[in-house]
Amino acid sequence: MQAGNWVRIIPLGGLGEIGMNMCLLETREDLLVIDAGLMFPEEEMLGIDLVIPDFTYILQNREKVRAIVLTHGHEDHTGALPFLLRELPVPVYGTLLSLGLVEEKLKEFGLQGQIDLRRIRPREAIELSSLRLDFIRVAHSIPDGVAIAIHTPLGLVLHAGDFKFDQTPVDGELTDYHKLAELGDQGVLVLLSDSTNALREGFTPSEREVGSTFKDIFRVAQRRIIVACFASNIHRIQQVLDVAEKLGKKVAINGKSMVANVRIAAELGYLRVPEGVLVRLDELRGLPPERGVIVTTGSQGEPLSAIARIAVGEHKQIQIQKGDMVIFSARVIPGNEKSIARAINQLIKRGAEVITEEVARIHVSGHPSQEELKLMLNLVRPRFFVPIHGEYRHLHFHARMAQRVMIPKENIILAENGDVLEFTPNSGKIVGHVSAGRVFVDGKGVGDVGDTVLRDRQHLAQDGMVIVVLGIDKQRGEVIAGPEIISRGFVYVESSAALFEEARKLVLEVLQGLSVEEKADWSLIKQRIRAILRKFLYKTMERRPMILPVIIEI
Repeated sequence: MQAGNWVRIIPLGGLGEIGMNMCLLETREDLLVIDAGLMFPEEEMLGIDLVIPDFTYILQNREKVRAIVLTHGHEDHTGALPFLLRELPVPVYGTLLSLGLVEEKLKEFGLQGQIDLRRIRPREAIELSSLRLDFIRVAHSIPDGVAIAIHTPLGLVLHAGDFKFDQTPVDGELTDYHKLAELGDQGVLVLLSDSTNALREGFTPSEREVGSTFKDIFRVAQRRIIVACFASNIHRIQQVLDVAEKLGKKVAINGKSMVANVRIAAELGYLRVPEGVLVRLDELRGLPPERGVIVTTGSQGEPLSAIARIAVGEHKQIQIQKGDMVIFSARVIPGNEKSIARAINQLIKRGAEVITEEVARIHVSGHPSQEELKLMLNLVRPRFFVPIHGEYRHLHFHARMAQRVMIPKENIILAENGDVLEFTPNSGKIVGHVSAGRVFVDGKGVGDVGDTVLRDRQHLAQDGMVIVVLGIDKQRGEVIAGPEIISRGFVYVESSAALFEEARKLVLEVLQGLSVEEKADWSLIKQRIRAILRKFLYKTMERRPMILPVIIEI
């Protein structure tokens, strides 16, 4: 191929899953990174703190990378930035609030002042080598979100970001319909659009409806109110503050990320804090309970979150009192149902009243429902369409919907993470695959925990572990000490003395049956011990613990 006659789109995260959103746009000369998000671990990812995309392809093409561009400040679009920027410190473009939140994250990783953060504004254009980028205002559940129009030598690619067509946004900033329609008139080669709510009919309700519900709930509450929501949902926090001001209540903010986000949003002018409404947690104690409101983290029932600690009575400053009203003002992320149900049950046991999305409109989505998705397609009228941001079922139904608004089936591409989508003015197809997948972050380790380690952790969690300790004279091959058997998470040793005595006899029989040469091969000894105990323990207990022989040379 000659230079400049193709443009490639390579999703590295966010397709077939919720979270970890990351997409590359590549031409012959340039590579642009759009978002770098993380995903919180699923229930089976034992011990994992965060999940980030595989950056291998980016690092292999580092000389072509011009910048990282952010659509908005949510962690599922920005949380992986520190991990990538440590390896590749390129300029980061984003709106003021997005960069403010990113800067706070970079401080935690010791990268403050080391990264070139460049502010962009809606309706502003920037040049990056052969690419020109336009930024279009979109409404979302966090202020300052943008869609990104990338003008390439081959045509226009529009990444819609996370958006909704909210007609009455809390901050008054409407999605820029006119600019989207203008781009449609110019001609859009490819549209990448949010699929999260592709199964929901109609329009997503306005965020202001949550404010009306808050007003009704706050007015009748007889005791203290605790609102659990995402720390990044600045519009939701704004509505709590506004309702509290009108009803003469005081608000305290709880949770490290919540406190940081409120501070940043207020300093940058994205959060209006009414005078005298915001107080410290300890100041609430001196007020009548009905005048107190606490906004906290933990809307997903995360084990170490504030609301989870409150639910089990382990929070240092907040204890549930009978009649307190707890509002879970967030959608349940798939996989978190059990942890949220556990927290709700504990709160109710302690005497709280709990309100969830199921009983009152205390949450609305920040993503577009079916009619809004159709509107985006009709405004932009792309030649090719790629659904992004969602599980496979969401992508699938979004693709079917696109056909109903007259996008030809052959021009719709259902992709997976790592697929290389190549476009020319007359064609769009998957032409290859690059390294992509999930990288696990566990403490300070990044990528050192893989599927094998996770399987071991799951094995240990389900069946426990049996350790067999032997002291062997290597020269004579005789057992000098042991075998001693230690059990963890399998059975209690003292209550199963007969079982372990039989296991010891079997181990000794295995060793006695080995030749002199075999006794010198410790790996063979361990293999034989595992085999005989695995068979014995399953036959006796119908369990398969992890068996770890430990041989000490004496």
